[in-house]
Amino acid sequence: MILTNPISSSEVGTLWMTYQEKTLILRILEYFIKHADDEQARNILGCLWQELNYYVLEMEKIFEQQGMVCPVGFKKEDVNLEAPKLFDNGFDIMFVRMLKEVSMGLYAINMNMAYNDDVMKIYEGLTVITQKIYKLSTLYLLERGILTLPPKVTMPKTTEIIKDKNYMKGFTPFGEKRALNDIELGFLHHGIEANNIGMQLITGFAQCAQNKEVRQYFEKGKEIAKKHIKVFQNLLLENNIQFSATSGSTVTTSTMAPFSDKLMMFCIDFLNGFSIVGNSFGTFFTLRNDLSLKTALLAKDVYFYGQEGLEIMFKNGWYEEPPQTEDRNKLINR
Repeated sequence: MILTNPISSSEVGTLWMTYQEKTLILRILEYFIKHADDEQARNILGCLWQELNYYVLEMEKIFEQQGMVCPVGFKKEDVNLEAPKLFDNGFDIMFVRMLKEVSMGLYAINMNMAYNDDVMKIYEGLTVITQKIYKLSTLYLLERGILTLPPKVTMPKTTEIIKDKNYMKGFTPFGEKRALNDIELGFLHHGIEANNIGMQLITGFAQCAQNKEVRQYFEKGKEIAKKHIKVFQNLLLENNIQFSATSGSTVTTSTMAPFSDKLMMFCIDFLNGFSIVGNSFGTFFTLRNDLSLKTALLAKDVYFYGQEGLEIMFKNGWYEEPPQTEDRNKLINR
């Protein structure tokens, strides 16, 4: 069969990652929908499930057309819909909002690596539904007082130009540091918010994981999230800003796993990548050197934590190998 519209290596790679991520989210959504008590939350979750399922089927069509094996991803056996509720109301939409935040960045990258019209249509469609669900989730959480707004500031009345490199100095034990600018304040707020959700998620995962090594890994992740929250909050307090974030929900006392250890490990691995990217942006855009250093060190912690997680997944056969180029040396020296 001669392909009239073949896809490139970069598109094979991005579609493989997207399929893994979307089948993961579909399984999580199925569990959240089953246990949603709030009708509006159920509608948001159900709308997202329908849209993502459509694009999963579209990707499967492309795999078949291209003669490419379909990734395994995550199947029905990776979710137990009969498991009791693991998180109280509000966490489902808070978690979905965070996922859509990650997806917005991923689709921009994936679109930049797409050349095939069918592939670009997938990322165009996913971008539209992502922005829609993100907006609906944000409004839902604000209406219920679950989401905390960033701190309010005095509106600027004039424009100023930085004229002194002292603007960047944060390591001043015998002098005053300059006040945080609004860009830095925004990154600190976002860091607390994201780690707060992550701490709730990984606490629930640790509570119900079957594998002892996986439970210990999740417990370690919970402590890392707490450390990040403490660092960010201390930076705000030094600037005389009190931050009070709601938890998004609380973890119930259930110890019956709604998801397979494989799914939970992959979910945390996915969010680890998002955390590293988020800290990298914070490092790049902050103009005070103490903030840049602290966010870089936090990113280092997440990187090594992520490497430890990959080792656990490899050992247990939970990580599907991405498509790769031919090993020419092996073929030549067969």
